[in-house]
Amino acid sequence: MAEIRDFKSGKPGKPPPDDAMPRRLAAIVAADIAGYSRLMQLDEEGTHTRVKRIQRELVEPTIAEHHGRLVKTTGDGFFAMFDSPVEAVRCSVVIQQNMVGRNAAVPKQSWIEYRIGVNLGDVIIEPDDIYGDGVNVAARLEGIAEPGEVFISGGIYEQIKHKMVCGYESLGDRKVKNITDPIRVYRVLPDAAAYGRTRRRRREAVLITLLGLAITVIACGALWYMLTQPRGKPADVALAPPSVTPSPAPASSPKAAEPAPAATQAAPAPAPSLAPSPTSSPAPSPAPTLAGQQSAPQPAPSASPAPAQAAAVPEPEMVSLTGGSFSMGSNDDPSERPIHRVTVKSFAMSKYPVTVREWNLCAAAKACGFTATGKDDAPVTNVSWTDAKQYVTWLAGKTNKAYRLPSEAEWEFAARGGTQTRYWWGDQVQSGHAGCKDCGGDAAAEQPVKVGSFKPNPVGLYDMGGGVDQWVEDCWHRTYQGAPTDGSVWAGGDCASHVIRSGSWKNDARYVRPANRDNYDANVRYPTHGFRVALSP
Repeated sequence: MAEIRDFKSGKPGKPPPDDAMPRRLAAIVAADIAGYSRLMQLDEEGTHTRVKRIQRELVEPTIAEHHGRLVKTTGDGFFAMFDSPVEAVRCSVVIQQNMVGRNAAVPKQSWIEYRIGVNLGDVIIEPDDIYGDGVNVAARLEGIAEPGEVFISGGIYEQIKHKMVCGYESLGDRKVKNITDPIRVYRVLPDAAAYGRTRRRRREAVLITLLGLAITVIACGALWYMLTQPRGKPADVALAPPSVTPSPAPASSPKAAEPAPAATQAAPAPAPSLAPSPTSSPAPSPAPTLAGQQSAPQPAPSASPAPAQAAAVPEPEMVSLTGGSFSMGSNDDPSERPIHRVTVKSFAMSKYPVTVREWNLCAAAKACGFTATGKDDAPVTNVSWTDAKQYVTWLAGKTNKAYRLPSEAEWEFAARGGTQTRYWWGDQVQSGHAGCKDCGGDAAAEQPVKVGSFKPNPVGLYDMGGGVDQWVEDCWHRTYQGAPTDGSVWAGGDCASHVIRSGSWKNDARYVRPANRDNYDANVRYPTHGFRVALSP
């Protein structure tokens, strides 16, 4: 055994103690229920039961799904530890957004709302607990957070600011109890559009404040001037009645009368030049943009022949699929078992995932919840299952056709395109067939490449694997035990989560298999999630 020597002196040193506590850098999530004592006074047994159920059904599974570890519960809260700051914040957002749905069914005074703080720090780890300033800062952030919100430290913000489609509101440096240095604090705004709204509200508040100050200064100046003018002086007489100045004018020479018409003609002159500016300049701006958005997508041949309707809502290009039977699932993952025979009826699937351009038509009609950013011909991303349902409802209403999300069985049937290999093109990864991390794509890109950039599958569908994750209609079930065999939507199960297929440009190749399946919370937006539409005959 090699001898241990002291670093400075070179003399034999002592081995480290067997009970030395390990340390590591981790993202710490601290959560606490706001007003817990009040809730217990209102309904002690009911509150205790609800909190335990939330921890069992929401908190623990969500932490596990985001690759975290639940360190301990504190009766009215919990501490969790994550290797990834991104997953720590995503987990926190999922919990907060799910709590909104749970609270919707109870009176406001009975709402259970978490305050959550997230910090990145070096911590001491024991089997049942964690210690250190990193934990203390997370707890302090939780203490100043508003109910239902997630506050993060500057260290977390620097790690996630370019990796999540969220808004972040800087709350400045905060001095908190028992922490020597101030903490830079940010509020997480899960809806990316919320950041723009917050900034607009802040600018409006600043403008209103400045306007109020200007009016106050002018009023004070006028009051000061009036109070400082001596009464009865000639200046007072000259200044007091400015409206009487036209009276002496006729008594003056004809030349004195000439400036009066000039003044009266000059006054209205700015009015015509200013009036069109606010009304005419914004009007042309949206008009060309909207026209460009409407004309770019080509309507499907089955679209309504009325040109006005086709221009207003271009329909997606659809591929008709003849029904048939196939073996659904695989033995590659427990969730894909058992392999079972499914017979699917004829239906149509959109040739491409829904694009940014198509989505923004729905957003412009105020029927979809946010305006998407990025290139028009790229798949729309950051879409929740609820968002996707809003889009298909809007599209069906505008076209009088029963557009919908595909069932999970329909999606896999279409993705396989009549094949039963690992991928639709064979058993080995090949470039040019799918957009994924190890398929030759750019996993660091902020947006997937435009639709149709890769080869179509045997039935002519593009991006049925890679590109964006794609929502389907089905609720999540952990396996295929009891799954329908007629290709219909599988309801029941965990309908707080829905099935997502395809894999994305940020995933590796195993996610782009036609059999691969995953799930996500129905009401939560995620940067790689998109969808495509289906249509029954």
